[in-house]
Amino acid sequence: MLGDRMRRGRPDDGRTAAVLAAVQEIDADLRDGLTGRGAASAARRLRRLLRAGAVVLADLDARPVAVAGQDPAPDELAALLAGVYEHAGSVHRPPWVAVPLIVAGELSGALAARDADEAELTPAAALVARSLDHAALRRARARITQAELRTLRAQISPHFLHNALAVIGARIRTDPDRARTLLNDFADYLRYSFSTQGDYATVADELQAVQTYLELQRARFDDRMELTVRMAPEILPVAIPFLVIQPIVENAVRHGLEPKPGPGAISVSGFGEGPLCVIEVEDDGVGMEPERARAILAGGGGGRGGVGLANVDQRLRTVYGPEYGLVIETARGGGTKVVIRVPKFMRGVTTR
Repeated sequence: MLGDRMRRGRPDDGRTAAVLAAVQEIDADLRDGLTGRGAASAARRLRRLLRAGAVVLADLDARPVAVAGQDPAPDELAALLAGVYEHAGSVHRPPWVAVPLIVAGELSGALAARDADEAELTPAAALVARSLDHAALRRARARITQAELRTLRAQISPHFLHNALAVIGARIRTDPDRARTLLNDFADYLRYSFSTQGDYATVADELQAVQTYLELQRARFDDRMELTVRMAPEILPVAIPFLVIQPIVENAVRHGLEPKPGPGAISVSGFGEGPLCVIEVEDDGVGMEPERARAILAGGGGGRGGVGLANVDQRLRTVYGPEYGLVIETARGGGTKVVIRVPKFMRGVTTR
């Protein structure tokens, strides 16, 4: 009897799998919102899912943004949508039925279908609304990330810019070849820092910018700074948020090595750890109290070194999720290590 029930259940199981697949595909289609390029595909999937004669996705201006199947008469659609928007409820005008799309508590559009079951259309509209809510959250996260990146660019240290130019100027007479090299490094550093190439860069690109920055700092330290850079080739093409490593390195130099008398050392290393890309920046500078490190990442670090690290930490959490922020290992007089762990691959994180 169980076997009979299982055999009888197989068609339903197949239908369930198809519905679940359609739900995922519709969510992906609507990732750019109701007016995005995937809306037409979402309408076609909804039509198949509802087994309807036609499906219309409409915006608040009562315009059909996507139609699958036979277009409704303009007057017929206008009257249908007017009823939906006036009462924020479903309207049935055979053979059409329409229901509102409520996103985050606000009316955002309508879903209309011809020859469809109203009892099925309502949950389908909830699915569309949820996908539109996800799309709005993704756009908000992207705007936050871009704003934080603009903030970080605006905070590029005038202290560093002044010192770099002073070092180059001091070597123009004594070592013109080195001055020329440093000037080229300085130009490369500025070009990369203010690049508009996008929100993400490869680890290789970030590493090149870091090496340029460190060469300028070495000249400031009269080559008393020991540099070590080790990167596993496997992580060099990994895409990460733009300007993530350099602010950490700058913090290590300014607040770890500059206050320390005598020579100092800084290392930048990277390697793969299963599905993760791990990048570590470590210095043997003056360090800090662990409580201060926690305050910095919580956004209460104040003036000394807090803003850049807090900015990077927040951007990582915005892009990857709350579990992917910075980890700081430090002690007063014991140097500082800052660790980044991010997925090697994540949807939407790409340099293309």
